[in-house]
Amino acid sequence: MSNTRTESESAAEDRAPAGRLRSTAEAIGGFLRRVPFAIGLAVVLVITALVTGTFFGPATADTLAYWAAGVITTFDLGHWWSAFTALFVPADPFQLVAGVILSVVLLGVAERLMGTARAIIAFVVTGVIGLAVGVLIQWLGSNVGEWWATSTAADSTLDPLTGIVGALIAATAFMGALWRRRVRVVTLAFILIFVLYDGDSSNSYRLIAAIAGYLLGALLARNAALLKPSRASHRERRTLIATIIAVTAIGPVVALINGSGLTPLASASYLYKDELPDLSALIDKCNDSGAAITETCRQQLVLVNNNGFGMLVLSLLPVALLLLAGWGLNNGRRFAMWLAIGVNLAILLFAQASFEVSQAIADLTSNDPSVLDLGEFLVWIIAGGLLPLGLIILLLLNRREFAIRSPRRALGRFWLTVGIAFVALAAVYFVVALLNITSYYPVATVWDIVIDTGKRFVPAHFVSASGTVIITDNGFAFIVHQIVGILFWIVFIVAAVILMQKSRSRATPEDASRIRELIRRDGGGTLGFMATWPGNLYWFAPDDRGAVAYRVINDIAITLSDPICSDADAEDVIRGFVAFCDANSWTPVFYSVHPQYLPVFESLGWLHMSVGEETLVHTKGLELAGKPWQKVRQALNRGIKEGMTTVWTTWDELPLSTVAQINAISEEWVAEKELPEMGFTLGGMEELKDPEVKLMLAVDPDGRMQAVTSWLPVYRDGVPIGWTIDFMRRTDESMNGIMEFLIASAALHMKESGAEVLSLSGAPLATKPLAAGQSAPPPTVMTRLSEFLANTLEPAYGFSSLFRFKAKFNPDYETISMAYPDPIELPTIGMAIGKAYLPQVSPKEAVALVRTLTK
Repeated sequence: MSNTRTESESAAEDRAPAGRLRSTAEAIGGFLRRVPFAIGLAVVLVITALVTGTFFGPATADTLAYWAAGVITTFDLGHWWSAFTALFVPADPFQLVAGVILSVVLLGVAERLMGTARAIIAFVVTGVIGLAVGVLIQWLGSNVGEWWATSTAADSTLDPLTGIVGALIAATAFMGALWRRRVRVVTLAFILIFVLYDGDSSNSYRLIAAIAGYLLGALLARNAALLKPSRASHRERRTLIATIIAVTAIGPVVALINGSGLTPLASASYLYKDELPDLSALIDKCNDSGAAITETCRQQLVLVNNNGFGMLVLSLLPVALLLLAGWGLNNGRRFAMWLAIGVNLAILLFAQASFEVSQAIADLTSNDPSVLDLGEFLVWIIAGGLLPLGLIILLLLNRREFAIRSPRRALGRFWLTVGIAFVALAAVYFVVALLNITSYYPVATVWDIVIDTGKRFVPAHFVSASGTVIITDNGFAFIVHQIVGILFWIVFIVAAVILMQKSRSRATPEDASRIRELIRRDGGGTLGFMATWPGNLYWFAPDDRGAVAYRVINDIAITLSDPICSDADAEDVIRGFVAFCDANSWTPVFYSVHPQYLPVFESLGWLHMSVGEETLVHTKGLELAGKPWQKVRQALNRGIKEGMTTVWTTWDELPLSTVAQINAISEEWVAEKELPEMGFTLGGMEELKDPEVKLMLAVDPDGRMQAVTSWLPVYRDGVPIGWTIDFMRRTDESMNGIMEFLIASAALHMKESGAEVLSLSGAPLATKPLAAGQSAPPPTVMTRLSEFLANTLEPAYGFSSLFRFKAKFNPDYETISMAYPDPIELPTIGMAIGKAYLPQVSPKEAVALVRTLTK
């Protein structure tokens, strides 16, 4: 046989050339070159602003009458074209700046995804529908006397953002699952908040345009399935829910800034007015009215009582608490879930009282004498409660996503701190008020002071106008009146932030640092770096001679692969951990351990069974030559011919555009599966971000990423001597064989860098192929169980097909086993391991899994 290597084999030795990722600046430049319509619209907005005069100030009456959409212009004056022209003229300089920026950014995104022709269609169609249908609804409502429609019938709207929003939502049909979901949720949440808390006509038009864009996008993409919500990962669900909660938090700010009171949730803005009656004059006026205080006097007392810096800040308390809850929800905190539910429950319970009081004050202070009739008043009360009620239901339905609980001791310290702060500040206010009781108007009793003390800690629009309203003209008492509530809630928020940084079931930062040091020193095997993943707890042997990473589920302490220690200390470390579990009444189970440790378990009288095969490629002297490497070599050569390059990097070194691509690829992969995500020995997005983890990326000639793999280090004496694959994702449009190309390139890179071994990780429930002439051992109860599980789970997770894929790399096989002390506990152990792999399975996912398994 000739030793001469073929040309193709020699080419395969030269892995794909190292490439580079596009910088953010390059990505922006490439983006701008591909969005002529978006840039053109921005230029048109500048030109029309100069022509109509809105470049220098608000639109004049003549400009509005001819170009703007509205009941008067579109219907009464018959300017039918205004539903089109209003999309191209900014109303004022501020809208011009916003229109230019949003045209380039948002409409540019839509154009980049859909193409210029579709972007033009989407902008015009959704914009015209939003304006025309919105004006029609206002015209119909004003004709029947509906309060909102009547109040806004005189509005004239110039708003390019209506078409931009509609085009953006239409373009989500051309996005991957991640950004399609994010853009739809965030955009609609923002629009709804402005509709519910502002009430301006243009916000309603944008909402209609967004709905039109949602339907038009599916039509343009010719895929009705895009109207259905796609499945999200657990991490993404947390992010979306946190975003929704945070976005809804800005509603009261919108209401206070706008101050129109044209919506169910904006009416509390009437409690805060720029022009207030003088207190002394108000008291004299009310005294002149006789012994009984009139309703008019009482309402004006409410206005004075609830103004001032302290009361204004306290009115924004729900904003601060919901933003705090959003931060905690994004981190999976259970306390944040209950905080968000509590705030929305308070908003729901106090909505009617707030609306009644503020609407009465609106009647008193508004120049518009129109008031709601009883039927519409009830409709608005119901509408005001729908948003908080919907958020409460959303949080409760997704409570499994927020499973991180705070330690009981930390929770106790939180409530003690909050309780002491409340008692102390309430006592200060009560004593100061009691000492100055004669300065209050109307004449106050001790009971009135008690009630007023409680009101100081609640937003003014909730309860401060209920019961007897008393106000003081004493300067010091008034200052205390303003600040005690603010001080209490500052203490609450700071204590809550500290609480949500503590966990009941996570290792301390000190433990995490110690385990990394031991892994660098002793290695822990090819799967050892998984011990650093979130969710693990650690037991350390005396003098740090070794450690074990584990999780406790249903009193089963499941370890993650081998003990982290030297070979000489292995037996002592294993026995020490077993004794530790016995002291805690836990059943220890060593999962995914390698063959060299099995004699230790046999000496303990334990049983063990195979749970998979690890596939190892030795990179020293690796050559992709000969027939066994043909398929891998073909994929590698094809990638090189198509201009593919590879990048060996870390997460922290990635430009933002690449981070976004990886997030999108991962979410697209999750969205395509109805089945629950697996964890435990299978890493996800969070594990990619570790600075010690390497990424190998496949990049096409245009600089776009086609596939990503992550590699966990295998240490010896502080130096990486091998790498274990974990995360593998590719785009739907990637080259056939992209994963073979990427793994082969990684193997050759490792060979060049001096690494000794590449592990393709374990193949769960797999059995290595028998050697020639070798017969299978006689079946046992355990092997039958393993075979049954493998056959059952194969339709759902494709373990066997993954194992066959890894076989392309001609690996050596090493059996990984589960060692356990008592076969009677196998059912409990099986359930615990199942929960470790599927910790957050929802009822819907469980049904999907069962349906897949029974096909």
